[in-house]
Amino acid sequence: MHSRELGRTHRTVSSIGLGTWQLGADWGDVQEADALAVLDASVEAGVTFFDTADVYGDGRSEQLIGRYLSENPGHGITVATKMGRRQEQVPENYVLDNFRAWTNRSRTNLGVETLDLVQLHCPPSQVFESDEVYDALETLVSEEVVSNYGFSVETADQALAAIARPGTATIQIILNAFRLKPLDAVLPAARDAGVGIIARVPLASGLLTGKYTEQTTFAASDHRTYNRDGSAFDVGETFSGVDFETGVAAAREFAALVASVGPEGVTPATAALAWVAQLPGVSTVIPGARNPGQAEANAAAGSVPSLGAAFDEGVRRIYDEYFRQSIHSRW
Repeated sequence: MHSRELGRTHRTVSSIGLGTWQLGADWGDVQEADALAVLDASVEAGVTFFDTADVYGDGRSEQLIGRYLSENPGHGITVATKMGRRQEQVPENYVLDNFRAWTNRSRTNLGVETLDLVQLHCPPSQVFESDEVYDALETLVSEEVVSNYGFSVETADQALAAIARPGTATIQIILNAFRLKPLDAVLPAARDAGVGIIARVPLASGLLTGKYTEQTTFAASDHRTYNRDGSAFDVGETFSGVDFETGVAAAREFAALVASVGPEGVTPATAALAWVAQLPGVSTVIPGARNPGQAEANAAAGSVPSLGAAFDEGVRRIYDEYFRQSIHSRW
């Protein structure tokens, strides 16, 4: 497993981390024993970075991670959580009193005195321009409630606004072979500023595994069913904002690319994760997993050799054909 410095946190983390949205909610049911097995398998495979949020299963994901950490002292794991979706997402709710309440709850759930990294969870765009918001986050650092803060963002403009602030340690952004806009300005700006990039939704909600067909269905409780039109949260979080059928067609092209120029024996999913992890400026990639086998397969991407120029050219060709016109202007 390769390792990277996580931006201004100056912590070293694995290039492949673990996103734990699946362990809370919105991806169907995952039993507690299965969730703990995923955490254990990830760590055994070299993962040293967990990403969670206070709203994943209303705190269930944080609590499971907290239990795992308490049962495995000396783990060396960096845990990032997110806050800001426990109340209506309007600018006036992003104030110090709420930040204290949200972080105190996360500290209890995780069983820690100080949070390694807390990220505002896709707040409204006005929040990124508010001096008071950054002052409040700095107060949490000075009070040793959190060690570092960052932002989970929906758009490149939001990312660039946060990167320009000297206290921002990390940016979490959707980045995958079907979502390339961050490569234009966000990654270069982050590299120049020393801000870490946490790449989320790296498999485009599973499309890049190559396992779906136009007939694939998901549980009613799975966001890949109920949020295809963006009625629950930003549609960019589900299939990178394109319709499912377009995504499936592009995924077939991606699988063919892996078979033709990818390393021998590497699956489309592993290649997709490795490609993101190898981008200059990316600190860590956070795929999710529902079972230990998926966790181990994800982690394997952290040791894949360089995919090379031909693979990169193929990714960009597929993106231009299927995605650039439909999503580039927004994300």
